[in-house]
Amino acid sequence: MTSKIPPKTKGLTRLVKALFYSIDGLKSAYHTEEAFRQEVWVLIPVMVGLWGFLPFSLGVKLGLSGAALLLILIELVNTAIERLVDLASPDYHQLAKEAKDIGSAVVLLSLTFNLFLWALALWHYQDLILG
Repeated sequence: MTSKIPPKTKGLTRLVKALFYSIDGLKSAYHTEEAFRQEVWVLIPVMVGLWGFLPFSLGVKLGLSGAALLLILIELVNTAIERLVDLASPDYHQLAKEAKDIGSAVVLLSLTFNLFLWALALWHYQDLILG
């Protein structure tokens, strides 16, 4: 189903509309993507623990938080890729599969990067954590 694209708005109206479109995108991803929901619900207690209890330096905390945010951002981009591929190619096509697989690979690399950073931080601060 297609419809006409509404005319573009400008100024503050455009910014307000963009904010609500972004919120709609987050809601859509949360309600339709299991991986996104899992990452959000794992990261909430992880961030609380990171900022509330772990004796990491501010730089380490910011780095780990930035990497976690990057994971969420990449998951959102992967979701957008999957939706566009499904819209453009509802039937199986090798290129559609490859596009989805590449998006998934980026998520995997980001997750691996996060785990590596956490392992490095925990190893570096093990004496402070374990007492």
